Amino acid sequence: MRIEALKLTPVNSNMVEKVTPQIEEGKKNFGEFLTEALGEVNSLQQDAAKASFDLAAGKLQDISQVTIAAEKATIAMQLTMQVRNKVVDAYQEIMRMQV
Repeated sequence: MRIEALKLTPVNSNMVEKVTPQIEEGKKNFGEFLTEALGEVNSLQQDAAKASFDLAAGKLQDISQVTIAAEKATIAMQLTMQVRNKVVDAYQEIMRMQV
């Protein structure tokens, strides 16, 4: 069995320019991702508060809806706090590194 040489085409700048914008369009930077995640946590907190007020006002008869909304908000807040703690720990570790 004979193996033939690969025919390589040189990469020119036109090829790179065509690919680069497609890659960068789908990306979010860390700040956008963080802002979006914090917005979702805030929304869950507001939904839980609204459900509690609706239950107290008699608009809701099913207490399980309030409990579920409150638990979702609690879990989201706990996750946010744990992520924040990990980021702070990583920052402190980087600051301790000797250059």
